[in-house]
Amino acid sequence: MGDDRLTPNVQRSASTTASRRAAAFAVWYLRVVTFVNLLSAVWVSFGNDVRRHNEENFFTPYLLTAGFASGVFTMFLAITMRRRKRAAWILNIVISSLFLLLFAFAMFFAEIREHAQNWISLVLTAAFVAALVVGRREFYAKGDRSNPRLAAAVAVGGLLVSSLLAALLVTVANQAHDSHRSTFLERWGYGTMRLISVAADDTGFAGISTPNWVDVTINVISTVLILAVFYAAFRSRRAVDPLTEDDETRLRALLDRHGDRDSLGYFALRSEKSVVWSPTGKAAVAYRVLGGVSLAAGDPLGDPEAWPGAIEPWLAEARAHGWIPAAMGASEEAGTVYARHGLDALELGDEAIVETAEFTLEGRAMRTVRQAYNRVKRAGYTVRIRRHADIPAAGMTSLLQRADDWRDGATERGFSMALGRLGDPADGQCVMLECTDGEGELRALLSFVPWGPHGLSLDLMRRDRDSDNGLMEFMVIELLQRAEEIGITQVSLNFAMFRSVFERGGRIGAGPVLRLWRSLLSFFSRWWQIESLYRANAKYRPIWEPRFLLFEKSADLPRIGIAAARAEGFLEAPGLPKWLHRRHLESKR
Repeated sequence: MGDDRLTPNVQRSASTTASRRAAAFAVWYLRVVTFVNLLSAVWVSFGNDVRRHNEENFFTPYLLTAGFASGVFTMFLAITMRRRKRAAWILNIVISSLFLLLFAFAMFFAEIREHAQNWISLVLTAAFVAALVVGRREFYAKGDRSNPRLAAAVAVGGLLVSSLLAALLVTVANQAHDSHRSTFLERWGYGTMRLISVAADDTGFAGISTPNWVDVTINVISTVLILAVFYAAFRSRRAVDPLTEDDETRLRALLDRHGDRDSLGYFALRSEKSVVWSPTGKAAVAYRVLGGVSLAAGDPLGDPEAWPGAIEPWLAEARAHGWIPAAMGASEEAGTVYARHGLDALELGDEAIVETAEFTLEGRAMRTVRQAYNRVKRAGYTVRIRRHADIPAAGMTSLLQRADDWRDGATERGFSMALGRLGDPADGQCVMLECTDGEGELRALLSFVPWGPHGLSLDLMRRDRDSDNGLMEFMVIELLQRAEEIGITQVSLNFAMFRSVFERGGRIGAGPVLRLWRSLLSFFSRWWQIESLYRANAKYRPIWEPRFLLFEKSADLPRIGIAAARAEGFLEAPGLPKWLHRRHLESKR
């Protein structure tokens, strides 16, 4: 998909073909400048030629100064302009207009008109300014209101810290013979000059002489500081509108009427999610914003006929704030509806669904599972099944404590297929399985959320690491065999990512690409349990239901993947200190 499809539906009346083409030209111009800058950084002779033209002939198309720092800077501008950030457009129009005026003045009042390169530079810069003016309607994405204050704080605090660090480097590495004559303020001033200038004039610092690596290190610190300031200035607005009580009440009403359509529907009630409603209120899209990605999970809730009415405002909101829209874990039906709104689909894997009436331990194919089940049962383990609402408060408190003790790591994982809370009184219809050993000691827990009136979807799995192997399989089989006790006819188990690759890649006749892909996934399964989840689900001989990732452009997949990993708790991204996040959230309330 090209640049022409970035305007949200609510603004298409203001968008024209000319404005879209002008915006695309501005973005591509910055990309070309980025390429030339980075090329000049690695191609020494080419970089020297560009710098010589800059110094002698004023041949400087907008922001073209030749070097790695300039390349990173223009790359950042190209990315933010590509995301249609209004703040980036303002910065570009101010800088480029001032540069154009100064360049035009130099051209007509100085003796530089005879150089053809200068006319080329003037035309290119004027074309860039004209493209910004004509395409101004296309740069609509709003930033966070706190960005100017945050950028100022990062600039002031970062300059102070980096200048002190530069002064420390200069002090440690100073090689001047009369270095004892330089004061700390002079070394601080020298480091600060190096931060704000690539080639600082050091003639006024007689007692300071530093090796080249110190100057390079200070310049790198300066580049990092500039990027940090621009990141703070151009950050996308973060969704800070969690579910309200009214939202949750309306979502539960939709689940009561249509909850049996999607096994992941109940997970829309995660407290960290936001929600967009259709105009009729008959459908909703629950999502979370992470790293500039508006990430929806599962199908839209409600009546499928009303889904487009919720998807359209969700997409419009994402584009208005410069977020990348993506939906993970959508069913084939929902994926078809998303595709009608311009999203492409990628099959992520399959969900394992077991029909309890069809499940049996009989037969040769279930021999291994049957033997493992009988072994655990002979060891004296038993399973208790009950709704959360039937568990006394004291008993639930004890279960919560054991679940926390058995958690693998400090981070609560899950987003698309996890509720993220256990024991909330509002979730009384959830089902808890408690496995105890022969001495009555609790050894494992399973919790399922409702999937309509007669289904369950796996939410949480915890067990004592000192217990016997096979407890989880034993508990799942107990649930499937005793499902009638709680009126359950279908159970959704774990999601098996890339299941078809493992299944087809191991067959005779599989092609070399498929076998290579399977080998890579098997390798990464050592850390992420990709293959083991497939094997664990396959033993129940489930019905495999494909799940899809929906996205706008293939180029966005890396960012979507990082956002999904963060949402699921597999990746912790560096960011603002927690106290700044709290302050940011409070300012929005």
